Amino acid sequence: MLKRVVDHLGAVFFENRGIVLASLAILTIVMGYFGVQLKMSAGFDKQLPSGHEYIETFERYRGDLFGANRVIVVLRPQKGDIWNAGALKRLYDVTQATMFLPGVDRRTVQSLWTPNTRSLEITEEGLKAEDVIGGDVTPDRLTPERIVRIRDNTVIGGYIGSLVARDGSAAMVVADLLETDPTTRKPLDYLELNHRIEAEIRERFEDGGYQIQIIGFVKQIGDIADSATSVMEFFALAFVLTIAAVYWYTRSKRMTFLPLVCSLVSLVWQFGTLTLLGFGLDPLAILVPFLVFAIGVSHGVQQVNAISKEVALGVDGYTAARTSFTSLLIPGTLALVTAFVGFATLMLIPIPMIRELGITASIGVAYKIVTNLIMLPVVASYFSFPPEYTEKVERLRRDRDRWMSILARVAEPHYAYPIAAIGLVLMVAAAWQSQDRQLGHVSAGVPELRADSRYNLDAASIAENFDIGLDVMTVVFETPPESCGNYAVMSLIDRFGWEIANQPGVISVLALPNVVKTANSGLNEGHPKRAALPFEQQALTSTMGFAPDNAGLFNQNCTVLASNIYLSDHKAETIKQVVAAVKAFRAANPMDGVHIRLASGNAGIQGAINEVLETTELPMMLWVYATIVALVFVTYRDWRATVACCVPLTLSSFLGYWFMKELSIGLTVATLPVMVLAVGIGVDYAFYIYNRLQFHLAHGEEIVTAFKQSLIEVGVATIFTALTLSIGIATWSFSALKFQADMGLLLTFMFMINMLMAITLLPALAVIIDKAVPRTGPVRAPLVAH
Repeated sequence: MLKRVVDHLGAVFFENRGIVLASLAILTIVMGYFGVQLKMSAGFDKQLPSGHEYIETFERYRGDLFGANRVIVVLRPQKGDIWNAGALKRLYDVTQATMFLPGVDRRTVQSLWTPNTRSLEITEEGLKAEDVIGGDVTPDRLTPERIVRIRDNTVIGGYIGSLVARDGSAAMVVADLLETDPTTRKPLDYLELNHRIEAEIRERFEDGGYQIQIIGFVKQIGDIADSATSVMEFFALAFVLTIAAVYWYTRSKRMTFLPLVCSLVSLVWQFGTLTLLGFGLDPLAILVPFLVFAIGVSHGVQQVNAISKEVALGVDGYTAARTSFTSLLIPGTLALVTAFVGFATLMLIPIPMIRELGITASIGVAYKIVTNLIMLPVVASYFSFPPEYTEKVERLRRDRDRWMSILARVAEPHYAYPIAAIGLVLMVAAAWQSQDRQLGHVSAGVPELRADSRYNLDAASIAENFDIGLDVMTVVFETPPESCGNYAVMSLIDRFGWEIANQPGVISVLALPNVVKTANSGLNEGHPKRAALPFEQQALTSTMGFAPDNAGLFNQNCTVLASNIYLSDHKAETIKQVVAAVKAFRAANPMDGVHIRLASGNAGIQGAINEVLETTELPMMLWVYATIVALVFVTYRDWRATVACCVPLTLSSFLGYWFMKELSIGLTVATLPVMVLAVGIGVDYAFYIYNRLQFHLAHGEEIVTAFKQSLIEVGVATIFTALTLSIGIATWSFSALKFQADMGLLLTFMFMINMLMAITLLPALAVIIDKAVPRTGPVRAPLVAH
């Protein structure tokens, strides 16, 4: 039945090949028009896992709590400290420039120059509260006496280590960003804002006398996007190397450019479709188009290999192309469907960015069915091959078959058993080692950028000189109204802060009780014993006036009280330990009417992402493998095929996780799709090899002989594809973008290990199973025409 369908499709496409190619050409032009309009876009909310407890907390109180989407600008004099007129004036200018950046929530801007920076001083008369820099002080009226007073107020207010470096060598400006630009009412363009920050802050205020350091999500994603130039350069280099390798394999310019051009056409369609769907290309998904291109090259080389084999037998180009189409349509489609399902399973992860990435990749893979399995052979049907080319191809085929026949001996039982034993040992070792793979970030800086990048150097410097930085987790205490005057509630929050502050990775904890205790001491002549929470409601309430309203520590009705936990870094292990400590405190200290909620702040959001990846990774991969098992069984109708194809694939995945662990590559929203791609490439190899095996078995050949012949026929193309893609992608390791460098190493490893498993462990298992459980009936022919 399926054979008749394939034959019918072949008749439709090849007997109307002019109309088919003209239609595809028109589609390419139209999609090209829309494709050139595709732009990179990024959004903070796109990384928020929907439905997660922490994100629900963030969404409910994002208007009251700050710190989740923060940008930090640090002014650092090259010589001396900030306690001079020139440095303080420049700090004022940086504060003003930050204040008026698009998308900045001006309520949250804080530096020594903003009115929400106040000091509480204990004097002989009692407690004195004033702005660190009073309203009567202007940048042009900074006398030595006033500078001394500003420094004293900074120390008294406790801003050393927060807004000012511990040694006074730098000062900080902090601001939160809104997801919607309040001026334009449009979603904030993070990439454009990053350029504005560079132009209006760094370039404007950094010179030989001062250094500007900037960190935050907008800088992180902007720097990754700006590195796209480097990414494209390495893409171009990989493309050139691929051209050279394919030409060496085919010895024909037309047969070289055909699979590459067809793969590029699918990218044009992909980009055009994304534009029509209203999507942009996220900077963290910048590698996806090339990964999809790599899948196309893999299938294109198999088509070229099949066409060349037929040409070597003396048939004309039309017949060779049509034979290639009918023989590879089903295995190629099944492999691409498997890759499609693999990327589609990313939709199981409730993170908009990953879902958008899954849609992007799935669209590209789906188009490969048309461009690489239909368009490529139809175009090739117009090619004519002179006798000298036929002779050259035949000589190449004989030479390659000669050394491939040596490698094909892995199918002989006395080689198959040791190979299977080695595979078993590797499976156990890799499964054991991969258990400790890290979910989330494994380094203190941004893992997508190199350690010596400007961003990571800035982040390291800020973490070294300040007690607070970008990494903050906000825990929310939902309380009855007017709980700011409730001693029991305030005491609970105070004890929480003390316990969490002593956890590994926590620098400090800031909550309303900290302010109240300082104020209470000041109202009682600075007595140390009075630096505690007063029992009386009136006394508690009286100290509230010293807490700034826009500090994000409480809301107007005192029904939401926040505790800000400042972390030393955003490593997955650090966040996990703090979250565990918060949950342990919550379980051990229940209080009627009080609900402790995790978590806002950028560290809280990162914790939510890590937990979502941890809980969804296994189900997602199980869906991928379930699809592979189902497709293999339906295709070959033999449980032996399922075991032989899926066990090597599983081993490759475990080895990949082990490889990531050894290279300290965490499983993140950016790296997870790469592992899914690796599964898709491995399926390609398995389908093409086992398809030829079943063909020979159906014609009565013995298992060892059948596998030797199968490896001779498609093994060369499999090895060549893996080597070609690996050589091109290995150059990524020199990229300035660390994410691309890490993925280059990971993909090179996965391409090679998948290929090795397909040409060694797959035939070894198939032969062993067939010898151990002999077939009782004839083997059915594969679901293809040949």
